[in-house]
Amino acid sequence: MGLECRSRSWKLLLIIQELLTLMICPGASKRQYRYLISSLSVFSIDLLLTPSKLLLDSHTMKTTHSSFTFKRVIPIAIAGVTCLSIPLVAWAQAASLTGAGATFPEKLYKTYFSELKGKGISVNYAGVGSGTGIKQFLAGNVDFGASDSAMTDAEIAKAPNGVLMVPTAGGAVALPYNLSGVKNLKLSQKALAGIFSGKITKWNDPILAKENSGLPNKSIKMVVRADSSGTSFVFTNHLSAVDASFKSKIGATKSPNWVGSPIKQKGNEGVASAVASTDGAIGYVETAYAKGATALVQNKTGEYVAPTVKEASKALDGISFPENFRVFEGNPDRGYPITGLTWLLLKTKGNGDKAPAIKTMVKWILTDGQSKNEALGYTVIPSSVAQKAIAKVEEIQ
Repeated sequence: MGLECRSRSWKLLLIIQELLTLMICPGASKRQYRYLISSLSVFSIDLLLTPSKLLLDSHTMKTTHSSFTFKRVIPIAIAGVTCLSIPLVAWAQAASLTGAGATFPEKLYKTYFSELKGKGISVNYAGVGSGTGIKQFLAGNVDFGASDSAMTDAEIAKAPNGVLMVPTAGGAVALPYNLSGVKNLKLSQKALAGIFSGKITKWNDPILAKENSGLPNKSIKMVVRADSSGTSFVFTNHLSAVDASFKSKIGATKSPNWVGSPIKQKGNEGVASAVASTDGAIGYVETAYAKGATALVQNKTGEYVAPTVKEASKALDGISFPENFRVFEGNPDRGYPITGLTWLLLKTKGNGDKAPAIKTMVKWILTDGQSKNEALGYTVIPSSVAQKAIAKVEEIQ
């Protein structure tokens, strides 16, 4: 009896030891964890249901090589079950998703994905820019992509498992600038297009001075994105809509071929930091990333508008979403004029066992998750549009 109990007890300790080893092993699989957790549960129950086998006299319970008694094994084993099984079962059962793309909504997505951890979904998201996100999605390297530029027909045609574009938020593209002593800089449509087409190179240019007083005689230093970017698309889409010359020379694109030698930085964060540290600089970023002063931009009605959530919401209120949720509005009727949407890119088929987690993630984002948007500087998706998108998401396989 003593040998049988000793064998069981040592086997239980060995299982615990293997679990501890796997916890520091990066290559451990969930299948290994599930097997050991199951074994741990079986042996622990066996020990708990057979106390008579464990209450032998101390002589029987002692090993021949140690004064350690197996009476001490029982509390250790039970502690092992409690401390290891609960978190490891949760880890083994948690769904894990990977995504990559836009930096425009990255702050918002980090908040979303932090909340989703509590719902059993772990999301690893890399803000690498919309262009790279689309490439990663089309290559099948991620479970979902993200872009501030809706995929084109040519890009959609390359998707082997189909594409569903789900709008998650809207936001303004702000124009941070670094000019000491200059507040509330006003940029007309003509001035803005002139700066970023290389026609206006000095801050005291007559076109700028017409709407602003006290501008310095300094060179304008453009700061732009170095990576393929949905933010660049939203910005150049607006400039193309208000200036025919800009449209013909540069156009609406994720990777503009800028005139001259602008300062190039990766991501919204990179552009914002470069503007903040460069005298005479101006750039474009999602509002949540802007540091310091931002320009007031002339809209279609002639008003000079700040890049606030309220004004961005006005701009998007008049937008009609088609069945595929793809929108390219470059100059809205009212509100802040440089406003865009951001989308999650989902496969319509071929999601395998990830499909339930993807559905849960997107449904939460379009319902409870929308309450996070405005506090972080993003607009919400209209509930009617969100419900249509959720219905489409339910159909993915």
